[in-house]
Amino acid sequence: MLRSVAALVLDELAVFEFGVICEVFGLDRSEDGLPVLDFRVCGPEAHVPLRATSGGVLITPDSGLEGLVGADLVAVGATRLREFPEPVLDALRAAHDAGATILSVCSGVFVLGAAGLLDGRRCTAHWNAVDDLRVRYPLAQVEPDLLFVDEGDLVTSAGTAAGIDACLHLVRRELGSAVVNGIARRMVVPPQREGGQRQYVDQPIPECSVDTLAPVLDWMLEHVDEDHSVAALADRAGMSARTFARRFAAETGTTPVRWLTLQRVLRSQRLLEDTDLSVEEIARECGFGGAALLRHHFRRQVGVSPADYRRSYGCGADAVATAMRTAGA
Repeated sequence: MLRSVAALVLDELAVFEFGVICEVFGLDRSEDGLPVLDFRVCGPEAHVPLRATSGGVLITPDSGLEGLVGADLVAVGATRLREFPEPVLDALRAAHDAGATILSVCSGVFVLGAAGLLDGRRCTAHWNAVDDLRVRYPLAQVEPDLLFVDEGDLVTSAGTAAGIDACLHLVRRELGSAVVNGIARRMVVPPQREGGQRQYVDQPIPECSVDTLAPVLDWMLEHVDEDHSVAALADRAGMSARTFARRFAAETGTTPVRWLTLQRVLRSQRLLEDTDLSVEEIARECGFGGAALLRHHFRRQVGVSPADYRRSYGCGADAVATAMRTAGA
C-alpha cells in the first residue's frame, strides 16, 4: 500500500516534471474521498534553494536526504545534471534497499543510473536522452520509445506527459482504479495511457526537391482506403516502377508500401479518436480490409491495440467525458 512519498529534487530541476509529481501525489483530495499521502520534498540539504531550469525559479525543499528514510515511494524529478553528489546516491540506494519503490520522471533516470539501480534492469527515458543514457550506463536495458517501464520496485518514464502516465500507473497499481480515476478526473486527463505505447509516431513529411511526386502523394492520401500497387502508382507518376521506387525513397525516406501503411495507421488514429465506428469499419475505411490487419499494423506502429488507444483518446471515453464535465469544460 502506498502511504508515503518522498520527492527527490536536485539542482537544475525541471519544473513541469516536478509539478507532475506534486500534482499526483502531493495534493489533499480528501474532500473527494481520496486518500491523503504523506508527501515530502527532499533535497541534498533542507531549506537550501535549488535552481530550476526555468529562469528565475528556485525550489526550496523542506527536508534533506533524511526525508527519504521510510518512504514507500521515492519520486526522482527531472534534472539537467549528469553528475550527482555521492550522499544523494547513497540515500537513494539505501531507500531502495529498504524496500522503497523508485520512480523517475524523464531525465531523473540518470540519477538512478548513477546510483547503480539500472544495472540489468529495463528502463526508459525521453527519446532525446536514450542514447546518452545507454552510453553512460551500458548495463541498463534501455527501451528507447516506450512511455514508461514498470520493473516492480523501479519505474522509469519518458518526458513530460509520460511522467503523468507513470505516476497514475503507480497509483492504480498500489491504490486501485477508483483512486486513480478520481485523481485523473480532477486533473482532467485520461486515467492512464498504456506504458507500451510509443512516445510518438513520426509521420514522414515529403521534402520534394521537385514537384514530381507531390500530386501522387496527395492522391494516395485522398484514396488511402484503396489498394495501390507500385506499378499503378508509377504509371500515375509517369515513371517506370523502378524509377518511381527510387524517387519515392529519396523524397520520403521510405518505401511506398511503408509510407501508405503509416498513413493508414494515422487515419485510423483519427477515426478512433473522433468517431464511434467499430474497429472493423475503421479497418475498411483506412484500407486495411479487416480488423486483424489493422490491429497488427496499429500495434506495430503505436505500441498498443486500437481498443486501448480508443479508451485513452476516444471522444466517447467515459473517463475523459466525466473529467470534462467535472471540470465544467
